[in-house]
Amino acid sequence: MHKIIELDQSLFLYLNGLGNAYFDTFWVMVSGKLTWLPLYFIFLYLIIKNYEKKKVIYILLFITLGIITSDQIANIFKIGVHRFRPCHEPLLEGLVREVKCGGPFGFYSAHASNSFFIASFMNLLFSKKIRFFGLMVFAWASFVAYSRIYLGVHYPLDIIYGAMVGFLLGGFFGSLALYASRPKKL
Repeated sequence: MHKIIELDQSLFLYLNGLGNAYFDTFWVMVSGKLTWLPLYFIFLYLIIKNYEKKKVIYILLFITLGIITSDQIANIFKIGVHRFRPCHEPLLEGLVREVKCGGPFGFYSAHASNSFFIASFMNLLFSKKIRFFGLMVFAWASFVAYSRIYLGVHYPLDIIYGAMVGFLLGGFFGSLALYASRPKKL
């Protein structure tokens, strides 16, 4: 386990070290929750345009419950695991290119979990309706997730684990939404 943590820290330092003060503001924006409101409104528009009212209600209910679940499970892990964020890790003091730093603990990334949740959920709804939709939403989720390494607040394993949890929860809650809204057989 010690070797894995060392590799994780080394990869983090490499990726984080690729940063440049010129791009810091851009990556802070990428990581910002409000930055993506226009995208969320596009998703809402697509849902309303492509699904009947009953399905829209189920989809919005399950996406809301799923995001809350994704976010809160990440918080429980942060409290339970107690892995310092790179920007709070005493062993890395002076080595981290810190742009922005959050609370003390970072395993696992809620940003990665939530963005991959949305990508997975939306992919279930639209991958067969919109060409390359899955590629686009997972590229977006990866972009948001990488921003957390750039900013110095998460290790790569925090991101990978968060992405996996979000992906699985998105698939689960998306499937529940589609199942709950299916036509009932008499």
